[in-house]
Amino acid sequence: MKSRLDHLELTDFRSYAGATLALGGRGAYLVGPNGAGKTNLLEAVSFLSPGRGLRGASLAEVGRRAPGEAHGRPWAAFAVVATDSGEVRIGTGVEAIGQSRRQVRIDGEDAPQARLMEHLRPLWLTPSQDRLFLDGASDRRRFLDRLVFAAEPAHAGHVAAYDRALRERTRLLGDGPADEAWLTVLETRLAAAGARVAGARARTLNDLAAEIAGRGDRPFPGAGLALSGEWETLVAGGAAPEEIEARLAAALAASRGRDAAAGRALVGPHRGDLIVTHLKTGRPAAQCSTGEQKALILNLVLAQGARLSRADSQPNPILLLDEVAAHLDGIQRGALFDEIEALSLQALLTGTDESLFATLKGRALRVHVDASSLTVLDD
Repeated sequence: MKSRLDHLELTDFRSYAGATLALGGRGAYLVGPNGAGKTNLLEAVSFLSPGRGLRGASLAEVGRRAPGEAHGRPWAAFAVVATDSGEVRIGTGVEAIGQSRRQVRIDGEDAPQARLMEHLRPLWLTPSQDRLFLDGASDRRRFLDRLVFAAEPAHAGHVAAYDRALRERTRLLGDGPADEAWLTVLETRLAAAGARVAGARARTLNDLAAEIAGRGDRPFPGAGLALSGEWETLVAGGAAPEEIEARLAAALAASRGRDAAAGRALVGPHRGDLIVTHLKTGRPAAQCSTGEQKALILNLVLAQGARLSRADSQPNPILLLDEVAAHLDGIQRGALFDEIEALSLQALLTGTDESLFATLKGRALRVHVDASSLTVLDD
């Protein structure tokens, strides 16, 4: 399904007291000094999907604070999205300080966050992900889960259900003596959600690997992809979901004593990891140069964008690429811009050096950002 971000309005979001950007469905490159508000605008767009946005921020962090104010203000992000069936108006934000959940409205009606994915599917790459291959496995799992979520929105619910049951089981084991019947209930829930999580991760990884294999003519390094962990290995080996669920439930029950002593669960898909290698050199991504690592991650995001752009029943992805161009050589930058255009993807890119976007001139809106003020310089 074709969908494009036409219009964006922000109120008391981060550094923006108020801002309006008329995109008309076009991509844009945002240029300005550090601290001008470029990333804040991308973050606002990321909040037009379920979750905590591209920074993983709390609701209180997002509200604008004037000097001397102890708390962030109520905030809002509003957008008009053009789709095959007409315009859709979506908005999100909080109406009161201390509000624990953000509100979502679609065409004026209250809606659950999950419904945002019916209209926009943001995919992002930010400088905070530069250490993706160097930091802990949990960061790589979250990165992968976001890619999965863009293709299978139900995945977020399964991850959340797994995490809730995992926390409750850990608390119950720690409090002791544990209620055996309640432990069994929790482990049954964990196993059911865990089997779904492991299966969705494996499906997405297989699809991404196939997409990357067909992208050999791009000047981005090919990525070898794998999932570590017992449950992911079972999925890769063709085990049925019912078998994985039963084996996971049995493993959790057998591990109660060890888990209680450790203060955490030692088995389950929360222990797995995303393994990425540079196909040409055979080196693990963690041993690659910073530029190679950035290009590997970008190739993963582009592969997912390409795959999702062909899904007729779901909205097109919108790419949010923060300071990505600065890490690419001239050939790679040109290939990135060409591919975005060839896939008919809408993309918002940021940078401090306007010369990096020279070949985008006339193909995307040029927007100057300074002190959280937006000026469209040409269209």
